[in-house]
Amino acid sequence: MISLTTFQVNDTEYTIDLSRPLDISIPLKSGAENPNAWYIGDPKIEPVELGDWIGSVKKGASTNFNNIVFNPHAHGTHTECVGHITKEFYSINECLKTFFFTAELISIRPVKQEEDFVITKQQLKEKLLRKPEAIVIRTLPNTSDKLIKKYSNTNPPYLEEEAAIYLKNLGIKHLLIDQPSVDKEEDGGALVSHNAFWNTNEKIRFDATITEFIYVPNHIEDGLYVLNLQIASFVNDASPSKPVLYKIN
Repeated sequence: MISLTTFQVNDTEYTIDLSRPLDISIPLKSGAENPNAWYIGDPKIEPVELGDWIGSVKKGASTNFNNIVFNPHAHGTHTECVGHITKEFYSINECLKTFFFTAELISIRPVKQEEDFVITKQQLKEKLLRKPEAIVIRTLPNTSDKLIKKYSNTNPPYLEEEAAIYLKNLGIKHLLIDQPSVDKEEDGGALVSHNAFWNTNEKIRFDATITEFIYVPNHIEDGLYVLNLQIASFVNDASPSKPVLYKIN
């Protein structure tokens, strides 16, 4: 069994223990016990019904055979590519080519600006101590209701445009946050932080991703990690995902 593994990034070696993963994804369940955003109903996981046959062992079938109906953007942890905001179709399955990255986890308490709570460029400059490939943002307060919170019409915290530009200019490729979006809930479709991070007005960063709706438990300390960013092979702008952190020895 492989346990300790060494990674080399820019002439620096990192050793991690693969037997000690720190999962920062939110499991997708059927029904209301999920986070939810963007004004749609709950996800459903239900047995297929074909005439009198029901795909449930409890109801007499030989197998459990379920349909799953959900929206990756609304119902939990997901990773998206620039195809989320472009007229042209781009798939996360095509854009995300590698899956292990150096990542810095930082905790930030969004600041109030008029009626909003935002993460600012200055906060990132103060908290981000390195230039990793990925940044993981845990917002404070960090309570377990993030696992089931209904975000529609609540104006959640988001990333100001200057903060997204700052991360792009640092060369950070993968942005992970525990909110439903890096942008304001109602912004007239501007999506300024999405556009800034992916650099859509100039040379698009096709290999950059945004992961939203993560949850980082409080026992995981801020610092440098190796991130394994796992997605399903969906030919879509976004996929449900399972980001996993590994503490660096």
